[in-house]
Amino acid sequence: MKHVLYLDFDGVLHPASAYATTPFVHAEDLAAYISPFECDIVISSSWRFQYSVSKLCARLPRELERRIVGTTGDAYVGPFARFEEIRKHLQDTYCQEPVSWRSLDDSAWEFPVGLSQLILCNPTTGLKASQLYELKRWLSRS
Repeated sequence: MKHVLYLDFDGVLHPASAYATTPFVHAEDLAAYISPFECDIVISSSWRFQYSVSKLCARLPRELERRIVGTTGDAYVGPFARFEEIRKHLQDTYCQEPVSWRSLDDSAWEFPVGLSQLILCNPTTGLKASQLYELKRWLSRS
């Protein structure tokens, strides 16, 4: 089964107030954790509206960059916007194959309550050991 990770940037790869810290400070940790596993990465961050995929990839460690297969599409206006964008991407891209997916995100309100595919990060800290462990557990399952 294909594993697909939908990746937010602000509040995940760095604290949401990135100007107060180094941007993408957690990117190397994420790269190290997922390196033994097969996993596509789709950028779901709103950064996709300001930068091309190649410019976004250039900011990431090589281990993450090589896994990027694209971004989610147009912005969805309505409840659970990020979830709806992911759902549409899954439908449009992976309609013919079984997919297990997760979203690393800090915006709980962008997803239905209790959604098991959401790995929620604290926006003030970004990605931490507990989310990395949850990600590793998911990727370890085939």
